[in-house]
This record gives sequence, C-alpha cells and structure tokens, in this order.
Amino acid sequence: MKYRLSRRNFIKWGFLWGATAALAGCGLPPLDKEENEQKDEEKEHKEKINDKEKEEKDKKKESKDDYLLPRRTLGNTGEEVSALGLGGAIAVAEDPQKAADIVNRALDLGVNYIDTAAMYGDSESNIGKVMNKRRREAFLASKTDELNYDGTMRLLEKSLRQLQTDYLDLYQLHGIHDREMLEDALRDDGALAAIREMQEQGVVKYAGLTSHKNAEFLKEALDEYPFDCVLMSINAGDVYRDSMIEKALPVAVRKKMGIVAMKVASYDGRIFKEGGIESMEQALGYVLSHPVSTAIVGVSSVSELEENARIAREFKQFSEKKLKEIEELARPYEKDINFFKYRW
Repeated sequence: MKYRLSRRNFIKWGFLWGATAALAGCGLPPLDKEENEQKDEEKEHKEKINDKEKEEKDKKKESKDDYLLPRRTLGNTGEEVSALGLGGAIAVAEDPQKAADIVNRALDLGVNYIDTAAMYGDSESNIGKVMNKRRREAFLASKTDELNYDGTMRLLEKSLRQLQTDYLDLYQLHGIHDREMLEDALRDDGALAAIREMQEQGVVKYAGLTSHKNAEFLKEALDEYPFDCVLMSINAGDVYRDSMIEKALPVAVRKKMGIVAMKVASYDGRIFKEGGIESMEQALGYVLSHPVSTAIVGVSSVSELEENARIAREFKQFSEKKLKEIEELARPYEKDINFFKYRW
C-alpha cells in the first residue's frame, strides 16, 4: 500500500528532520558569496524597477491633474463643476459624429458641465449617444420653454429619452424675460410645479431659470423665488445695456445660487472685432473674473474646444484695471455685442 503524505505528516516530519539536523550540528548549507551577491543584485534591480514605475505613475497623475480644468462650486448645491462649460446649441446640435467627438473630448479635458435643451435641434440626441456610456462624468443641464405643467412634463420626458438618462442634474425654466412669463410658470398648473414634482421623485436634482435680458426683472425674480441656479448673459459689453453684472449678478451671489454665464462671446461671436476684443483670452477671461460657477461656450470644432479649455486651465484673475480696459474695447460696438438684448 502506498503511503500518502498528508499536510499534517509533512509538517511533522519536516520538524523532526530539522530538529535532528540541528542537534547534529549540520543545519542547511550556507549560500556561497556569489549566490549572495546575485540575490542582492536581483533585489536591487527589482527595487529600481519599482521606483521607476512609481515615478512614471506620479508623472502621469501630475500631468493629468495639470491637464484637467479647475472646478468651481455651483452655489448652495455643493456640486463641483468645470470653470468652462460646453454649450450644446452650435456644432453639438448638428452633425452626430462631430458632436460625439466634441462631447467626448470635452469630458476627457475635464469639462463636466454640459448645457442643452429639447429645442436645440438634435443637440440632446447627439449628446445622448455619449451619455449612454459616460453619464457619470457629466453634470447635465437642460431646459423647458413651456410655461405650463403638461408641456413641461412632455419636454422633460423627451429630454430624458434623447439624452439616454433617467435623471437630469439641472432643469431650467428657459428664457424668462418678464414677470408675466414667470407668474405663468409659477401657477399651480405651471412649469415649476412639474419640475418640483420631478425633484421629489429624484428625476431632477436642481431647479433653475435662464434669462438673456431685462436685468431689473431678473434681479427681482431672483430675490423673490428660491431657485438653485441661474443662467444669465454675461460678457464685456453687458455693462452698456441692461446690465446683468450690475443688477442681477449681485443678488445671485448674495443668495449663493449656482451662477452660469452664457453669451460669453455674445451671439454668433459678435464680440470679436479688429481693434476691439480680439481673443477668447480676453472674452472668457473677463467672464471668469466675475463670481460665476461656470461659463458655457458653444464651439464649432474639437480644436476650438481645446483652445477654450487651455484658456480656462491657464486663467488668472483679471485686475479691475484690466476688466475696465476690456470693457472700453467693447464700447464702440456694444450694440452688436448686445444684439440679443435689442432684438429678442
């Protein structure tokens, strides 16, 4: 019969052999000098490899951290959003592949605030193709231009379907420019009732409103109603006509709202003019020097997005003197810059 060495017997006999050898004064033979040196060399080689790998990982981490955009707090929500946000009303609303490239690159660069709306053509559908895989990386904001409950519910359902998500981080009453519009939205069967209901169900996290003009009205609205966020037009020409910076912005700051700036380059890039404001460094730097949580900018290409991200990443607060100088550059053609305030 074959004897099977169990783990118990292995330990038992190994112990007896070791004890016997020790008593006999013959332990394990010592390693010779060459073997010791070889083991030391191997150990040193492994330590060098480990140190190099750790150094490479640290470099990659530092490089990645330097590459990503700075974050700002979105008011009392406590959410951290990128200083530069992606506007979804230009190229993102057009060609699906181009949109996917822009949205993916934005997320890679650390742009997490994405602005869209059901009324922006194919914007939501195009963004949704990316959100299907990268939803957790984005703070997603959409809007309703319906003032009643039923219309807003329909639009919200459409937005969720198109964006391929089961919740929105921010849902906003869009283009509220006078008290009549706001009062309609605040009725028992108004748009805000739909948003509040969806907040209770966890479909919407935060509620906000947007406004392009009528700063005096917006100032009063923000003072009277508890919105979480406000999206308002802010650029270097703002101070010359119906100024959001002078009227509405201080109220939003005082109430610790999430403040999102739009129309950074005016409408259709009208802020750029030879002899006036000639660069995005000036336009975006001006806006980021104000107490905003993020500034959304629409882009026409990935390269344009990357340039904007670079500017936001390298941004340093402008002095009061520099802000005034940029405003002076805008003065001669402020009507072009404030086009939407005059015409809309």
